[in-house]
Amino acid sequence: MYRNHRAATLAAVAITGALLATGCSSSSGGKKSEESGAAASAGKADTPRMTVAMITHAAPGDTFWDLIRKGAEAAAAKDNIKLIYSSDPSAGNQANLVQNAIDQKVDGIALTAAKPDAMKDAVAKATAAGIPVVGFNAGLDDWKKLGMLEYFGQDENIAGQAFGERLNQLGAKHALCVVQEQGHVALEARCAGLKKGFAGKTDNLYVNGTDMPSVKSTITAKLNQDKSIDEVVTLGAPFALTAIQSVSDANSKAKIATFDLNKDLVTAVQDGSIQFAVDQQPYLQGYLSVDSLWLYKTNGNFSGGGTAPVLTGPAFITKDNADAVAAFAAKGTR
Repeated sequence: MYRNHRAATLAAVAITGALLATGCSSSSGGKKSEESGAAASAGKADTPRMTVAMITHAAPGDTFWDLIRKGAEAAAAKDNIKLIYSSDPSAGNQANLVQNAIDQKVDGIALTAAKPDAMKDAVAKATAAGIPVVGFNAGLDDWKKLGMLEYFGQDENIAGQAFGERLNQLGAKHALCVVQEQGHVALEARCAGLKKGFAGKTDNLYVNGTDMPSVKSTITAKLNQDKSIDEVVTLGAPFALTAIQSVSDANSKAKIATFDLNKDLVTAVQDGSIQFAVDQQPYLQGYLSVDSLWLYKTNGNFSGGGTAPVLTGPAFITKDNADAVAAFAAKGTR
């Protein structure tokens, strides 16, 4: 069964990548994007008003979550949903936010499970209260165990393997995988997958993702210490952009590639400062997780039959296809 699931996942990866070749925080969702980011919709639902809580592990200032939130808001506007967004990078505090949503008797909860054990009791309480819970972005290996209805995101281990295989094609020999939050299951899975897919040597470097000057100095120090590192792999767009400065400060010849996008990252791929990025489509994750709760409430639908996740990535953004997503990135939806 695992082989079948993995084969299906790899097929989805190939299809997603092929499509792109032709054509993967705070209560305010990080710095509010100034672009409109308004999405086209097929009209507005006339179904009874619903309230949905979206609860993430976003760290203050991480603009990745602006994309998640924009997608969620677009779905909420279409579906006549009142969206309550909150976040906290502390797993314990995030669980408390889930309890707050339960106390408010919301109609549905969409959440990330970066540290699944901390969310177990909170999800169980929501389910016991008759509130459907869907997962997205983090927790792919645990969403069914936690009793969630659906999951939207990418298989981070498979994405990491595909990342490593691309580095093989580029001739890299020694990769540094920069992890901005130790113990975060999705981030750890990315580096684990990278080690599996990459034929060269891989080292993990843990940094404090909430302190960007510290991130910069820690990467710089590691590059100064080990000149054999020829590839810096970051797990988020802001860290990739900071790594550009670190490579320069260390007079290193290392190249940089990353997971996840923002508009500045797309520009960096276009100008060659970043080799490539893996896009997990966070806007889509936010949109689907909210829309799925509306579909479940109004028509009893649930994607994946309650047994399979809905994959939103990975897809590779390179200099060859970056122009195709640049316009969307500029308005803050990719």
